[in-house]
Amino acid sequence: MQKTIVIDVVGLTQNLIGENTPFLKNWSAQAKLAHVGHVLPAVTCSVQATYMTGKWPTEHGIVANGWYFRDVCEVRNWHQSNKLVQAPKFWEVAKAQNPSFTVANICWWFAMNSTADYTVTPRPQYLADGRKMPDCYTYPMELRDHLNEKLGTFPLFDYWGPKTNIRSSRYIANAAIEVDKLHDPTLTLVYLPHLDYNAQRHGPTDASVAQDLREIDEVLKNLITYFESKNAQVIILSEYGIQPVNQPIHINRALREKGYISVREERGTELLDPGTCKAFAVADHQVAHVYVNDLSKLEEVRKLLQQLPGVEKVIGPEEKAAYHIDHERAGELIAVADKNSWFTYYYWLDDNRAPDFARVIDIHKKPGFDPVEMFTDPNIKFLIPKVGFKVIKKKLGFRMLMDIIPLDATLVKGSHGRKPDNPTEGPLIMSKNKALIPAESVEATDVFHIILNHIKGKKNFH
Repeated sequence: MQKTIVIDVVGLTQNLIGENTPFLKNWSAQAKLAHVGHVLPAVTCSVQATYMTGKWPTEHGIVANGWYFRDVCEVRNWHQSNKLVQAPKFWEVAKAQNPSFTVANICWWFAMNSTADYTVTPRPQYLADGRKMPDCYTYPMELRDHLNEKLGTFPLFDYWGPKTNIRSSRYIANAAIEVDKLHDPTLTLVYLPHLDYNAQRHGPTDASVAQDLREIDEVLKNLITYFESKNAQVIILSEYGIQPVNQPIHINRALREKGYISVREERGTELLDPGTCKAFAVADHQVAHVYVNDLSKLEEVRKLLQQLPGVEKVIGPEEKAAYHIDHERAGELIAVADKNSWFTYYYWLDDNRAPDFARVIDIHKKPGFDPVEMFTDPNIKFLIPKVGFKVIKKKLGFRMLMDIIPLDATLVKGSHGRKPDNPTEGPLIMSKNKALIPAESVEATDVFHIILNHIKGKKNFH
């Protein structure tokens, strides 16, 4: 089997490769590029699961980055167990064909409790006193000690939140190199998130994105140069492109105003109570799964959603199969935003009654995705001293709330999830082994076979 590295450069599209990416521009000139077809929703977990299995969400079950777990009546986002993916992965197929095959998963999602031989993934320590400490999960367990010694602690707060920067992607790339030096896996999967940040904050055409491109280009140069020196084939791919947006859709507020949403009051704040809601939405960028517990309300909820400004279409039970998302985890209805809009998770009508987690970074408690976590509240005076004081309290062991996240969804200027209007603004796959890229456009499910064919050392795709 042929040594291979698959590098997932989140947010990379054909129209971003140019003067700000000199290494990638030169490398891609020697490779074949194909546009990758749409997965609904075009979000990390759903797309990666499709690539890993060669199946659609209908079959592998990853319908979003999070969904409503009906058996416990809870919304759960960003779970990491690989057992949630309900189909065989390409490395499992390769292992069955050649027992000597090994794979390293460096920060692709669903990395925990998998059949991968080596694993690195972000995993904070959640302490009993409420503190969250930067850390990562590795397999074997002692791999974490090696990475801590060589690279330092995983830079969690550079990976997500207001201070995201190139350090997290650089760390991940260096971790991939360290794992290769230690174990020489046949296949290495690498996830580089850097282009996800400012393109969502400020929009994909903002000047800050040019600097991001230069930074990720340097990381790719070091990573690819190393692996090509080890005679590894290199596949570069992405999951989606980020589109400019200017309109948040407060889908749960619309449902709340019509009496479908149920909340309970705690300490003067409101918590969503999904199990008693007639209908509610789990928002995920430009797609929202709408769970209708009271099916007698299905058609009136659909009509309400169709009338919301910014909603492009509402997919009903009879249409989900055509969109490859007919799975029990999906909402009864699926709302898709137009190209200028995205969905918030906000369900309260008065910001004074927002839950305490709304103003902090908490990807697990929020019943939906919150890109506003990449901002600090512009209304907070003397922000840096206040943050410094909170950090000191934390280090001294006192309880504190890092409540610096705003509740202004209009700050967000980029999003993804819907099908792009132009393929050059969507995901791509590239390889110098041109014969294994079968066409100028491929389905997302074809990525599974392209990767397997590279591993097997095939001469052509068929």
